Amino acid sequence: MTTHTTATTADFAPAIADADAGRTRLDFAKSAPKAFRALIGFDAAARAGLDPALVELVQIRASHLNHCAYCLHMHTNDARKAGESEDRLHMVAVWREARHFFTPKEQAALALTEALTLVADAGVPDTVYTEAAAHFEEEELAHVLALICTINTWNRVALATGKVAGTDER
Repeated sequence: MTTHTTATTADFAPAIADADAGRTRLDFAKSAPKAFRALIGFDAAARAGLDPALVELVQIRASHLNHCAYCLHMHTNDARKAGESEDRLHMVAVWREARHFFTPKEQAALALTEALTLVADAGVPDTVYTEAAAHFEEEELAHVLALICTINTWNRVALATGKVAGTDER
C-alpha cells in the first residue's frame, strides 16, 4: 500500500526559489508604482462590503479561467486562512456540477465571473446578469463587477510579468 503525504509550499521552496530567480520579466510594482498603487486601491474599493468568502471564490474562479497559477495559489491560500473548506476549494472549477457546495448567491457570482472573464466569447448574457441582480443589491452587484475586473487585471499583470506561483510577497 502506498502512503501519500500532503505537500506544502515549504516542500517546494527550493524549486519555487529557482523558478523565481530565473524570472526575466519586469517587476510591475517597481516599474509602474502609480499604476500598481491605483490597482491596489481599486481592488480594496471593490472588496468593500463583500463577504470575504465570496471574494475569494470569485478570485479563484477567474484565476482558473485565466490559467494564472500565481493568483490561484495566492487566493486558495487566502481562502484557507479565512476558513474555507478544502471541499469547496476543489469544487470551484466545476461548480456547475457541484452546485450543492455553493449558495445560490455564490453560484450567481461564479456565473457572472465566468461571463465577464470570458466576455469576448459571448458577452455577459442577460440571464447571467439578471440572476446576479436577483441575489445582490445594486451597490453590492457593482462591487462584485469591480472585483471581477480587478482579479482579471491582476491575472493579466501576473501572467504578463511571469509571476511565479508560491512567491506571494504580501
